[in-house]
This record gives sequence, structure tokens and C-alpha cells, in this order.
Amino acid sequence: MPRPRQITIIWQLLMESSVKGKHIVLGITGGIAAYKSVTLLRLLVKNGAEVQVVITPSGKEFITPVTLSALSGKPVVSEFFTANTGEWHSHVDLGLWADLMVIAPATASTIGKMANGIADNMLVTTYLSAKEHVMIAPAMDLDMMAHPSTSRNLALLRQDGVEIIEPAAGELASHLIGKGRMEEPENIFRRIEEYFAGERKMAGKKVAITAGPTYEKLDPVRFIGNYSTGKMGLALAEEFADAGADVTLICGPVSLKTDNPKIRRIDVESAEEMLKASEEPFAKADIGIFAAAVADYRPESRADSKIKREGVEDMSLKLVKNPDIAATLAAKKRDGQQFIGFALETDHAHENAAAKLKKKNLDAVVLNSLQDKGAGFGTDTNKITILCADGSEKTYPLKSKREVARDIIDFIGRVNAAR
Repeated sequence: MPRPRQITIIWQLLMESSVKGKHIVLGITGGIAAYKSVTLLRLLVKNGAEVQVVITPSGKEFITPVTLSALSGKPVVSEFFTANTGEWHSHVDLGLWADLMVIAPATASTIGKMANGIADNMLVTTYLSAKEHVMIAPAMDLDMMAHPSTSRNLALLRQDGVEIIEPAAGELASHLIGKGRMEEPENIFRRIEEYFAGERKMAGKKVAITAGPTYEKLDPVRFIGNYSTGKMGLALAEEFADAGADVTLICGPVSLKTDNPKIRRIDVESAEEMLKASEEPFAKADIGIFAAAVADYRPESRADSKIKREGVEDMSLKLVKNPDIAATLAAKKRDGQQFIGFALETDHAHENAAAKLKKKNLDAVVLNSLQDKGAGFGTDTNKITILCADGSEKTYPLKSKREVARDIIDFIGRVNAAR
């Protein structure tokens, strides 16, 4: 039985914030919400984080470097070099030092510069050198927030893997009411804690993921395929890797790149190639996710040269079934493995997903429907319901695919914790 001192130490470890010992770059830009950054900085330092503040020149008009330096215990970085000594501030070193970069508030100007690589200040230059995860908390007036250019720039940053901490609706500096108010520092701090807690959540886990479409060749220049871009599968791979997992991604033909060096990527083209490449990773995996949109059929025969239409009025095409990758691999599932499928439906969505869950011997199915605006192929967002083999289910609102990936990981973590 543990002694009282042992119990105290265990309790302290359990109560320790996940930010303790982490290196965080806190970027502050020129908006009235900069005053909230002081509270965020205080929360981070109080809970054991080492914080380096990088502030834009306009940010200093709202909050002084003296205040920020007193709270962080470090000189505040704003310019590329110190004017009186010539000391150079290396944005590269900052990018390598940090475990996380958080920009709060992030103005429309800074968001635009980040999205388009305009490195005209120390903060944006540090962002462009960052190897770590980046979060931003936008803050601006409602008209600026709703402007197409802001939406476009935020979409670009999401595509680049930046996490957007959505602003709240409320009274703004203009005294108008609407969306654009920076999220409260306490909520931003909780999200940072969740991020670092998630790093440990999947540590040591082996994860195999299929993603993207498959292309089934008709001839050297034509194929049967679908509209999948692989965004959901790649978001899952990046988030699992960020959460500490050892990830193998078996990916159909997509244009997207993977960023995390912990991801082992195997590129394939056809369903048969995907199955062959998946067999070993899924056999070894603790968690397997079938996010690929695999073609159900392939041409029975493939022409060796381009099929010409001259002199041919009609063309008949005979198709044969492709292997069912999820069903084939899940049939070999061993005790302790978790296999999760995806179901993209157009009608009778819930019934079809539930049938897929049972038929393919899966532990859960992630359902998304093309009836929901913003869900499905080619979008940066998704709206999902997770159906479990035990009959339980959970529905989530429309979110970015990176946020959806985090929801799926959190869901898996809760299931594992309950076992």
C-alpha cells in the first residue's frame, strides 16, 4: 500500500499541467485584444512553461515589452537585432527551440502575411521557420472577420496545418456585436494543455491509416476514380503523429504532402496495391483506420496503349470487384487492436454506416454524409458521427478536418481509458 508521501507525489504528478517544461513562443500582434495575452502568458508561466514572447512593432502600442518581460522572465523579441548592441535575434533558433507557437491575438494583417509568406517582421519570420505546431487566435472587427480575403487566408493556413482557435461573438472594439472577439485566454490555455496532453496520449502506439482515392487504369492515360483528395486521412496521420504515435500512411494518388517526419508514407495507385501495402502495417498496428475512398470496381482488362475513339461508336466496359480492404484486414484483427472505418453516404446514411460496422468487423465507423454542407470530398471541413460496435454513438458539429482528426483521436483515447 502506498505511503502518504508516495500518495502526495502521485497526486502532484496527476495534477501537473501538461505544459510544464514546454518551450512556447507566444506571438502578440497589434490589436486591442493584446491585453488578454498578458493573462495567457501568466497562465503558461504559472503552470511551468518557458515562454518567449515575440511581438510585432504595432503590438507594442497596446502592451509594453516591460510588462511581458517581467511576466515571462525573458527579454521580449520584436526586431531582428537590438539597436544599441547589434545583437541578432535568430528566428531559426526560435523555431528549433519551441515545442509550440501560439499567436494571440492574430490580426487580419498578420494572418494575411502568414498565409502568403510575407516575412517583413520578426514574428512572421519566426513562423516561417517554425518546425513545431502553430496555433493562432484571430481577433478583429466583424466586417474584417467576414471578408472573403480573411476567409481565404484562414483556409490557406488551415491547409498548411495551422490550428485556428475560432474567435467568439460578442462586443468588439468598434462596439458592434459579432464574431471576431479573441477567444478567452483561459480557453486558449486549456487548448494548449489538451495539445500537450494529446502528445502523450498516443505515445508508443503503432497506427496504420489508409487515405485518398484509388485509381483503376483503363489504359495508360485513363482511369476510374473518385473525388477524394486525401485531406481527412492526411489530417489523421498528422494529428496521430503529433500525439506521439508511430504512423504508417498508405496513400492513394493525392497532391498533398505530409509534414511530420514521424509519418512513414507508402504511395500506391490501385486498390490491389493498397491492400498489399497495408497488410503488414495493419497486422502490426494497435490502431488501424480505413479512411481511403477505395474504388469498388476495376476494369476486367486494361489496354496497353491509349484507347482511340475513331471508328468506335459505343464502348462497353466490364468491371470486376476490387478487394474489400477494410473487411479483409479486419477479419484478421487480433485481440487489443482497434480498427475504425469511414462511411461516406448519400442516403440512408445511419443505416448504411451501422451495417458497415457490423459486416466488416470494425470497432467503430466514422459517418459523414454528402447531404451535409461542408462535408465529404474536397472540402477543408467535415461533419461526423462516430458509431461504435457497442451501440453508442457521438455526433460532432462541422469543423476543420484537423479538428475532426483531433476529435477522433480524443474519442479513441477515451475508449482506451475506459477499458
